[in-house]
Amino acid sequence: MTTFTIDAENTITAHASSTEAKAVAGAERFGNEAALAKLAANWTAARLVEIYNSLTGVTPVKKFKDRNAAAARIWSNIQSMAFETDATATPVAPQAPAIAPEQAPAKNKATRGKKAPVAREASEAKATRAGSKTETILGLMKQPGGTTLKAIMEATQWQAHSVRGFISGTLGKKMGLTVVSAKDDNGERSYSISA
Repeated sequence: MTTFTIDAENTITAHASSTEAKAVAGAERFGNEAALAKLAANWTAARLVEIYNSLTGVTPVKKFKDRNAAAARIWSNIQSMAFETDATATPVAPQAPAIAPEQAPAKNKATRGKKAPVAREASEAKATRAGSKTETILGLMKQPGGTTLKAIMEATQWQAHSVRGFISGTLGKKMGLTVVSAKDDNGERSYSISA
């Protein structure tokens, strides 16, 4: 009859005889499920989980319903394993799991970051179409002292919010130009492009 031993490192070994099992110093012996359950009564729940999870081909568990259920599952799994019962002892556990643990799926998808605008000189600005409103506004802003919001509105027939959006979005962000905004002594704002 096969006798099993379990040592302090939770290594379960199958022995061909009880005499051979008795020769293993510092190990506990069991030959059936009831004997294993009797030993398990003195073990911590964490040790039972560790022993079970170290067996080959089992799905890892976090806990057992009780010690008897743990002993039954461990016994069942060591019985189903192929082992030699000749004169040599065959270790049954612990063994590394046969598969790598699954990684949890990502909770959030990666998003692209916004590109930082590249500051350009007025002379490096992207070529504008001749006669376009962009060219008109750039011409006004390149004048000495710049231009006012009112002058840009008259030249383009745009409303104030459209002009401010164009200055911020198209000139500042898309074209990468550095727009300087300043108030004069009268409190009127002027816009110019730094050269």
